[in-house]
Amino acid sequence: MSINGTREYEERARAGLQPAHYDYFAGGAQSEVTVLENVAAFDRIKLRPRVLRGPFTGGLDLQLLDVPLSAPIVIAPTAFHGLAHPDGECASARATLEAGTLMMISMASTVALEEIVGVAPRDQARRFCFQLYIQPDRALTLDLIHRAEAAGCSAVVVTVDSPVFGHRERDRRNRFFDLPDGLHCANLRVANEDRYRAIEFDPALSWKDIDWLCSSTRLPVVLKGILDPDDAVLAIEHGAGAIMVSNHGGRQLDGVAATIDLLPAVAAATGNRVPIILDGGIRRGTDILKALALGAAAVAIGRPVIWGLAADGSCGVAEVLSFLKQDLLNALMLVGCESLDNVDAGILFRK
Repeated sequence: MSINGTREYEERARAGLQPAHYDYFAGGAQSEVTVLENVAAFDRIKLRPRVLRGPFTGGLDLQLLDVPLSAPIVIAPTAFHGLAHPDGECASARATLEAGTLMMISMASTVALEEIVGVAPRDQARRFCFQLYIQPDRALTLDLIHRAEAAGCSAVVVTVDSPVFGHRERDRRNRFFDLPDGLHCANLRVANEDRYRAIEFDPALSWKDIDWLCSSTRLPVVLKGILDPDDAVLAIEHGAGAIMVSNHGGRQLDGVAATIDLLPAVAAATGNRVPIILDGGIRRGTDILKALALGAAAVAIGRPVIWGLAADGSCGVAEVLSFLKQDLLNALMLVGCESLDNVDAGILFRK
C-alpha cells in the first residue's frame, strides 16, 4: 500500500465503480461539510510522544461485546455492498474472519443476514452484529431481531439518528433512487413472495421504543448515533450495552461536528460504564490512536472497507483492515505506549 494508505483504495474504487455508485458511497448530506470535517478533525489533533519507555509489550487484542478482537477495529454497518463487488457482504464477511474482528451487518445489506453469518463456522457467528432501523411495523422489527438471534449474532446495533432520510444531493443529481436489477434489500424480502419491503424511517421514535427493544431481545443493544453527553447518559439508563459515537458519516444532518471532537464529552459523561465505539473519518492508525486516547474502546470503519471491497473483493477488505492494524501498532510504538492500557489523552497535544 502506498503512502496514501486507505486513500489508495478509494482511488482504485473510484476508477472501477459506476460514477453514481461511487457518489452513493462517498457522498453525504447537503453540502457535505460534515463528511469533510470528520477527516479534517483528526488532522487538527497532534500527538505528543514519549521516548525511552521500553518496548511495546502489550498486544492489540481485546474483548468487545464479549467478542474477542485482534485489534480495536470493527466494520461499521454500510448498505449495499453488492454495488461494490458481486460477492457483496459475503466477501466482507470472509475478510472479517481473516482479520479476527467483528462486522456490523447493515439492515440494507444486499445479501440476507443468514447467508452472511453463514460464511463463518457456527462458533464464529458472534463476529457479526445486526444493524437495525426500528420500523413502524413492530412485528417486522421483532422478526428481524429474532432472525439475528437465531443466526448467532452478538448484538443488535440500533441506528437512532434517522427519524427522516438525509438530503443527499449527489444521489438526487445522479437520479440514484433504486438498486440495479438483481440487487435488493435482501433482509426485507416478503415471505413467500418475490418482492421486497422498503426501509421506513419513523419520526415518532422515542426512548420508550428503546425500552421496548431492549425488553424484546436477549442480545446487547448498541445505540448508534449518540453525539450529546446527555443522550449518552440516557442511553445507558435505557439499557444500552454500548454506544456508537457516530454522525452517520455525514450522510444525515450536515453541519454536525466531527465525531472525534464530540467523543471526549460523551466519554466523560459515561465514565466507562459501557464501551464506546467511534466511527467517522478513520483513515490511518494515528486516527485510531487518537480515538482511543479520547475515550473510545474501538473504532468502526465504513468507507475504507467499501473501497477495499470495490478494489479487490474480500482480499481488498482484508488488506485495508491489516493496514490499519499495522499502522496502529506502528503509531503506538512511536508515541511511546507500552500497551493499549497506556493510551490516554496525555499523548495528545491540542492548542
